[in-house]
Amino acid sequence: MDPSLPRRALLKGVGLGALAAGTSACGSSGEKSRADDNKIVIGYVSPQSGPLGSFASGDAFVVDRVRRTPPYARGFRVGGKTYQIEIVVKDTLSDPRQATRAARELISHHHADMILTSSAPETTNPVATVCEEQGIPCVATVVPWEAWYFSRQADPKKPKPFTYTTMFFLGVDQFGGCFVPMWERVSTNKVVAGMFPDDPDGNAFREAWPPIIEKAGYTWVDGGSYNEGADFEAMISKFERDSCEIFINAPLPPDFNRMWKQAAKRGFRPRLATVAKVLLFPSDTLPLGDLVNNIATDSWWGPYMPNRSSLDGETAKRFAEAYQSASGKQWLQTLGSVYSLFEIAHQAFTTVDTPRDRKAVAARLRTLNYSGMSGVLDFSRGPVPGVAIQQPVGVQWKKGAGRFPYEMMVVDNSLNPAVPIGADLAPTNP
Repeated sequence: MDPSLPRRALLKGVGLGALAAGTSACGSSGEKSRADDNKIVIGYVSPQSGPLGSFASGDAFVVDRVRRTPPYARGFRVGGKTYQIEIVVKDTLSDPRQATRAARELISHHHADMILTSSAPETTNPVATVCEEQGIPCVATVVPWEAWYFSRQADPKKPKPFTYTTMFFLGVDQFGGCFVPMWERVSTNKVVAGMFPDDPDGNAFREAWPPIIEKAGYTWVDGGSYNEGADFEAMISKFERDSCEIFINAPLPPDFNRMWKQAAKRGFRPRLATVAKVLLFPSDTLPLGDLVNNIATDSWWGPYMPNRSSLDGETAKRFAEAYQSASGKQWLQTLGSVYSLFEIAHQAFTTVDTPRDRKAVAARLRTLNYSGMSGVLDFSRGPVPGVAIQQPVGVQWKKGAGRFPYEMMVVDNSLNPAVPIGADLAPTNP
């Protein structure tokens, strides 16, 4: 297989709008009934437009790349029979209601055998809820597991394992294990400001962070729950009054951009900002310019990871380089996550007797343990059934040395020592 996707492929319409029409490796329309017993249909749902669009900006490349791998191009061998693979892509528009509609359409119209979904609870949770109700195997990623698991429970205080829905990513413990070691290396008064909205991510973080902060010997200051589009003057004033020198959050990118600009204008400049859900991707740095310098965040995938595809052996470094060559854009973390969704689908379907046995496929998902583009993923040993945990590294956005204005550099590998350090940790604001 050609290690790099031709740049003209993206320029000539290998976009998710075209992919959503239901093209497949075998060229079928995606609208045949389940009487077509020689095909496995895999649905993929992500926010390719709207406020969360940066999460999915590399999805077109990944889906096309997956289609070119030998297992997807030639078909899956299951129970002595070869099944051609069709991938149908849906855009949520960053709207949970559209995510629900997309999942239902994949099931009723495209007869999906499995649905994959990525990028924040606004996307993954409604998709997983539909799949659980309809008995369709589902795998999600790029959503904190607590936000995915507990907010979908009838009673979050008495959670019950799901049967058909699984996921892999980080949890608050991993954020703590990633962020606290960076805090410890910067001289501060140990007062931590938290910016968390009234949404599944924000509520999960607000619940889980205080014990981690207090155990580490820090003081917690909650900026208060807020809704999308809020003004942040009162929150910033609170952080200033309490002399917060460390900052954490989990907002939508537009809200953080507005808050961070307001903070800079007012003179609120915490010594170290460690952010989640924002500044995860190069496009997120553009609205803030130099205000992103030395902001720290988590990295669960990148070219510095010693990972390799289970589909064709391609390394994480080569995969990131291929994306940059094809798109002219900087690599982004979700490339590896979305790729691994399709690795997992391959692993599950090819280790059961028949892809039509949804319960067997779902049961296999809950016990998978393999190594691929996202490293080792063990669904049998998660914090709750059906959840696999990744170990991130701490990174900071620093001035780029090449063609990109800012680069994500590894500054702490406390949770993942196999990843080399690439730069010194520096205060966000001296």
